[in-house]
Amino acid sequence: MKRYILVLLSAITLAGTACEERLDLEPQGAPSSANFWKTEEDAIAGVNSIYALYSSNSMYGSGAFWYVNASDDISTKATGNADRYKYFQLDGNESETRSVWSIHYQAMKRANDAIRNIPSIPMEEKMKKRLLGEAYFNHAVMHLELAYRYGDHRAGIPIQNRENPEDIYIPRAKSVADNYAYIVADLQKAAELLPFFSELNKSDYGRAHNTAAWAYLARTYLYAKDWENTVKYADLVINSGQHRLLENYADVFTIASNWSPEYIWSVTNSAQFPNSVGSIFPGIMLEDKGWGLYNGWGQIYPTKELVDSFEPNDERKAVTILETGDKFMFFGEERTYNVGAFKVSASNRSGYQFNKYMEPYSYPNPTGTYINANGNRPTTAMNVPLLRYADVILMKAEALLMLGRNADTEINQIRERAGLEPIAGATMEDLKRERRSEFAGEWTDRHWDLVRWGDAQKVYAQPLHHADGHVIYEGRSFNPSVHHVWPIPPDEIRASKGTLTQNEGW
Repeated sequence: MKRYILVLLSAITLAGTACEERLDLEPQGAPSSANFWKTEEDAIAGVNSIYALYSSNSMYGSGAFWYVNASDDISTKATGNADRYKYFQLDGNESETRSVWSIHYQAMKRANDAIRNIPSIPMEEKMKKRLLGEAYFNHAVMHLELAYRYGDHRAGIPIQNRENPEDIYIPRAKSVADNYAYIVADLQKAAELLPFFSELNKSDYGRAHNTAAWAYLARTYLYAKDWENTVKYADLVINSGQHRLLENYADVFTIASNWSPEYIWSVTNSAQFPNSVGSIFPGIMLEDKGWGLYNGWGQIYPTKELVDSFEPNDERKAVTILETGDKFMFFGEERTYNVGAFKVSASNRSGYQFNKYMEPYSYPNPTGTYINANGNRPTTAMNVPLLRYADVILMKAEALLMLGRNADTEINQIRERAGLEPIAGATMEDLKRERRSEFAGEWTDRHWDLVRWGDAQKVYAQPLHHADGHVIYEGRSFNPSVHHVWPIPPDEIRASKGTLTQNEGW
């Protein structure tokens, strides 16, 4: 996605200018300009405009990542609304996440415009299929990310009227099951239309591809608790020959591996100012003020509970966490974490730091090449993963265990790469531990795992600790009938003219 976004951003801006203001102002989208959607160039620009939203601070830029704060793996700088997320005291007006709902619907609206208009545009059939597949895929991903965060059996989220974009006041689906069914249909259509990643030109890396659609089908069915279909679509990815685990876990989190076989779907990042597309999540995790060398935001840190959860000899621990005394490369020199000039700041709540996204900072003079020269927009040249091949393997393992079947092969694949001994007769507890160790500090965050497993209430009742052992968060009250979803932003409810209702209990 990197190259085509950088090259075509100006085209996106020009193509979207005629309708952009209306798109932003209308709840859940508005019709496109009648002067658009005439040519192949319009179709490309229209689909590219969906991807352009990925860099928004309300999307993967940073906003959508704020919800990971609920997890027992995470501590945050004690500023603003941080503790409101931690203690489930939100009202939906929080500045960090207030626009997450609306920007996802804006992306879905742009996808629907493409789906509705591209079929009638004269162009080469291969290009038409790919663009339509990308639109279906992006709609499904945006839809899924809202569905399991805001919808449940009592009420799903609104499903836009794809054929009539003027119908903008839409009630919630009766159940999130209706959303999952809609998402599945979109992803199946996307998979039919999209090429494999290996068939893409390098200039198109980052665009949706076939196995990404299958992987998201597995994820959708996992949340829908349809275990057989989770296994089915995970196997399609596994047997496709398109992906594999990298031999070294640390290699996953490097610029060189942005398009590795472990990549399935990620936020494509650039360090080039002023474009600086991508996620600022790495900069948010970097030590506050970056020890005077870079403007790290220092907002998200690991807890002692996460650090202590790794098995002895698990190679993922050092890749994931920086502890006092650990050696690491920073601006071309070896440093010692939390020692001397590299002691943690007063705002570091836990005494640790996440290490997964540090590789771009390791080079001599990285600013402008590997990290953004604008420290207020701290993107890097390393993609931020949203769905990795390891996740597909562990989704299959979870589904197999829920079906009462053996998942040793899948779980041991993950353990072997981590340098751990294989196990026999793997249980759900083994699966839970592997997911926590494998994905700590990533978009596939532990909070939603705990909610899905029904473990959140028990886990969150326990206090969380600093590296030195003192309590940084008291045990929290998680009500599984309320806090399993987030509150819908009140602004969206007011704008809906009575068609949108708040989640119960918020």
